[in-house]
Amino acid sequence: MGTELIVRGLGLVAYEPTLEAMRRFTAERDDSTPDEIWFLEHPPVFTQGQAGKAEHLLAPGDIPVVQVERGGQVTYHGPGQLVAYLLLDIRRLELGVRDLVSAMERSLVGLLAGYGIEASPRPDAPGVYVGAAKIASLGLRIRRGCSFHGLALNVDMDMAPFRRINPCGYAGLAMAQMVDLLDDAPPLSEVACRLERELKVQLGYTGRP
Repeated sequence: MGTELIVRGLGLVAYEPTLEAMRRFTAERDDSTPDEIWFLEHPPVFTQGQAGKAEHLLAPGDIPVVQVERGGQVTYHGPGQLVAYLLLDIRRLELGVRDLVSAMERSLVGLLAGYGIEASPRPDAPGVYVGAAKIASLGLRIRRGCSFHGLALNVDMDMAPFRRINPCGYAGLAMAQMVDLLDDAPPLSEVACRLERELKVQLGYTGRP
């Protein structure tokens, strides 16, 4: 489609200032603003989507809970999880919301396949699964035809905090991560580069390599 895309690697950054930066970017952009994808990690935080129900927060303890405007229920972010925020003008890309979600899911499936991990989306719940276990979560907000928030892929992290919640509103949902499915954990920077390539293809920024 020829639309300009800026990709930023932000490292480990606090959740709430990053959320405010996403909101500000989306509010201030215009028809000429290039799209951006931000790759990053967050310190431990639970985020509760706009439809989130308090009963899915079982025992948050000392981990903060932030209410956000994305879709979906509660999830956990922490070091070792690759987060990608997609700040895209989906009208300019000629994508519907379902198109964008499907492109994100295909990107994750393709990325994981490159590591020999067989994964798939589910028709009843956004995200990507290895068997019955969820390895990546999706949550978006669309404002004035532009997306923000994005996806979170479990790479090599402390999974214990997921037991303090009903992940994505599903009691007992098993959660997976890449390190448990591979002989060695891939560097997060490598996973980000591979996911960047997949997203660019699926969203139409580049042709197939």
